[in-house]
Amino acid sequence: MSLNSAIYVGHVVHHRHRPKKHFLRYRVFSLLIDIDELAELDGLRWFAHNKRALFSFRDRDHADGGNLRDWARAQLAAEGLPAPGRIRMLCYPRILGYVFNPLTVWYCDDEDGTPLATIYEVHNTFHERHTYVLPVAAEKQEADKAFYVSPFIDMNCHYAFKLSAPGKSVLVSINETQDGAPLLYAAFAGKRRDLSDANLIRLFFSHPLMTLKVTAGIHWEALKLIAKGIRIRWHSDRKKAAAGEP
Repeated sequence: MSLNSAIYVGHVVHHRHRPKKHFLRYRVFSLLIDIDELAELDGLRWFAHNKRALFSFRDRDHADGGNLRDWARAQLAAEGLPAPGRIRMLCYPRILGYVFNPLTVWYCDDEDGTPLATIYEVHNTFHERHTYVLPVAAEKQEADKAFYVSPFIDMNCHYAFKLSAPGKSVLVSINETQDGAPLLYAAFAGKRRDLSDANLIRLFFSHPLMTLKVTAGIHWEALKLIAKGIRIRWHSDRKKAAAGEP
């Protein structure tokens, strides 16, 4: 079957510029899910929607856990944008029931297929999530940091997002700055493969337990940053500051 949904296989990179340089690069793959194709994808042998399978996609892992289209429509409406037509999500799948998605990118097009807006859905390891809704028509997709992500980065930062539309390849990059100076560059670049049972089973063996390794990698890199002497910004401190507590 011909699908808008696809697999993108590539690498995620992080390049920290200061106060100590730090670089990481991991092999990963993401699924591009057209939410209108979920019923068709549920017919695959190795993939399931809201059910157990080798690979799965569960609505509750994203948005508010309810209807995905209704949630996306509400997010865009809150920013004065019209209702989307096609909605595609770039994210990690559950593998053997486990997933952690640091970032899910929602590509929202209008009824004619013209890019309308991007929803950047950010998750942290405290089971919290936050969304940045940015119109594609904006000259630049930028936002002030409004959500605690890394214990090694302050809150007074700014994001500049850069995307390539999913085609033969895909790129999602974020330049994070602090006080106008570069702090961190993060990106995922991948090449398209068909979303099929054959490719899924190949990826299961070429990227074993990938989603578990994403979480393990986050903690391993954290240990290396601690070893380099980078100060920890505790989440509880951020919560107190937001509440006006000492």
